[in-house]
Amino acid sequence: MTPRAATINEPAPVLEEEPPFVPTGATRPQLSVPQPDHADRLPRRDPAGKEPGFWWLGVHGGAGETSLARLDKNTRAAGHHWPLTAAASVVVLVARSNIPGLRTARLAATEWASRSLPGIQVAGLVVMADAPGRLPKEIRDFARVVGGGVPHVWHFPWVDAWRYGHDVALEELPKEARTVLEQVHLAVTAAARLSAQ
Repeated sequence: MTPRAATINEPAPVLEEEPPFVPTGATRPQLSVPQPDHADRLPRRDPAGKEPGFWWLGVHGGAGETSLARLDKNTRAAGHHWPLTAAASVVVLVARSNIPGLRTARLAATEWASRSLPGIQVAGLVVMADAPGRLPKEIRDFARVVGGGVPHVWHFPWVDAWRYGHDVALEELPKEARTVLEQVHLAVTAAARLSAQ
């Protein structure tokens, strides 16, 4: 028996478009998450100026938010503050790949999950390499735990020029870093759609 041939008049089957990747953690604040103690919360402020496409929020000093913001003129560094603006804001958390940085990222994710930041949608967490080479297993495992509190986690590779304070053009970054930035932009688009619902 031969398979039936498709005719010209027969419509092609419609395939549902699959998202480029699926969130691996919480995509919205949750009812049962308490706020961290006041001393463990990030400050909040209403930043002046034009609302960017999204905010890089370094959860501690030296996280790398400014370096990331320099790569894309449509984004801004939030200056280690939650950006409370009139419109809804999409935020990407940024932390160094060490235990203190990841602990601070966990507190920021908990604060967002506690529903205490109306108008803020977190798209994910960028874990910036704090040294060249592979992460120790303990830090990789802890990053996975912290990542459960945000929609996505990306590991941004070491960029040696940043250690010396040099700006790096987007096209000069390692391919892995450019891929991370592309994925962040896709997640930000999805987060913006989610916050509009």
